[in-house]
Amino acid sequence: MDLAVILVLSLSCLIFFSLWRQSSGGRKLPPGPTPLPILGNILQIDAKNIGRSLSNLSKVYGPVFTLYLGKKPTVVLHGYEAVKEALIDRGEEFSGRGSFPVVDRTSTGLGIILSNGNRWKEMRRFSVSTLRSFGMGKRNIEKCVQEEARCLVEELRKTKCSPCDPTLYLGCAPCNVICSIVFHNRFDYKDQHLLSFLEKFDENLKILSSPWIQVCNNFPALIDYCPGSHKIFLKNIADMKQYFFEKIKEHQESLDINNPRDFIDCFLIKMEEEKYNQETEFTTEALITTVNDLFGAGTETVSSTLKYGILLLLKYPEITAKVQEEIDHVIGRHRSPCMQDKSHMPYTEAVVHEIQRYIDLLPTSGPRATTCDIKFRNYFIPKGTTIIVSLTSVLHDSKEFPNPEKFDPGHFLDESGKFKKSDYFLSGNRNYFHCLARMELFLFVTTILQNFHLKSVVDLKDLDITPVTRGFASVPPKYQLRFVPF
Repeated sequence: MDLAVILVLSLSCLIFFSLWRQSSGGRKLPPGPTPLPILGNILQIDAKNIGRSLSNLSKVYGPVFTLYLGKKPTVVLHGYEAVKEALIDRGEEFSGRGSFPVVDRTSTGLGIILSNGNRWKEMRRFSVSTLRSFGMGKRNIEKCVQEEARCLVEELRKTKCSPCDPTLYLGCAPCNVICSIVFHNRFDYKDQHLLSFLEKFDENLKILSSPWIQVCNNFPALIDYCPGSHKIFLKNIADMKQYFFEKIKEHQESLDINNPRDFIDCFLIKMEEEKYNQETEFTTEALITTVNDLFGAGTETVSSTLKYGILLLLKYPEITAKVQEEIDHVIGRHRSPCMQDKSHMPYTEAVVHEIQRYIDLLPTSGPRATTCDIKFRNYFIPKGTTIIVSLTSVLHDSKEFPNPEKFDPGHFLDESGKFKKSDYFLSGNRNYFHCLARMELFLFVTTILQNFHLKSVVDLKDLDITPVTRGFASVPPKYQLRFVPF
């Protein structure tokens, strides 16, 4: 038989088998577009705007549909009702961690972000308890944020009204808050370790949001055998973990079990308590990974939101002026803002919420997985099925937020001008930094606007607020401004 004929027949058989396996394996799953052999539906997803792609597909297949990202089925939840039912009403069944191959390479299922099952529950319980003991959600962590806000203002004053990129300053502040909790010390804004952290965080966020990473996640073999930006991502994580290991060794040498100073000390004490437990989850490698998770969750999200928020306040000076008027009326210029002020500042609180809603920082949640076989809206979803939640579909729901593509604090104000909560701000059971992030955003934004006018270096009509990409995250564009003291 001619070689070409053999190749054609072999390829045809391969395609037929792939289609048969995908279709037969997904008969009980929610509907979705027909996948291509091997590639699945990857060509139907715009890696630069995943949220829009999922929205378009939901118009055809409904709020619960199936995509094949490569050869594996993934169930997508789109819209408030479906997302709430899964994350809130049936949170335990949807609380598993789904596959994220590039990120998975940085861990062996340790920590509080990449772990699963009982390991995740135990590490989460310990971490939340320890963070609370150091003031998470309490007055002493508020003092820490207030002090960092004052340091941020002093650094911004040093720019002397010159045009500057705020990325560094708005990254250092939230990073130092986490440093205080984990290391029991903050860093000077020119400290090389701090600058290195921020550079790696910023670079990794952009890499994770790139189309190439989406390809690697769908075809994991590429991670080990192909060059690309994922190698930079993995090296950055390795470098940060090495630094954390060195800090842990320093803590071990000066540890006082009767007087823990920070998160690392508490973890080391727990390790000592369980040193004879061969099945303990509290190991040095677990501590390194957990510290890395704390920095990743507690620094980059707040930093990116601040950068994007200041850009929006720069773009809309009439909104900024209203916030500053409220600051003058409630706080004045001679004391630091505090969280008690928030209840008397409905417009400012609305602005902070609208910043988070509008920028849609994470268009989809990190991949989740079902923890058991479940029946969801008359569909059967097997245990371990990857779940993607479209957060964009919730935060940009036109029924809850009229003109969702417009930056409008009125989305969170009632007819009398009082702050209006929205159920559409959902927080799943893997979110540990929700309260801290809200505190930091309120205190950092109000402290900056209490002390400075924001002046654009370009005409406002030329100031671009479009994200660079809406992949894993909505990455804000680069910009400059002048901080002009009152």
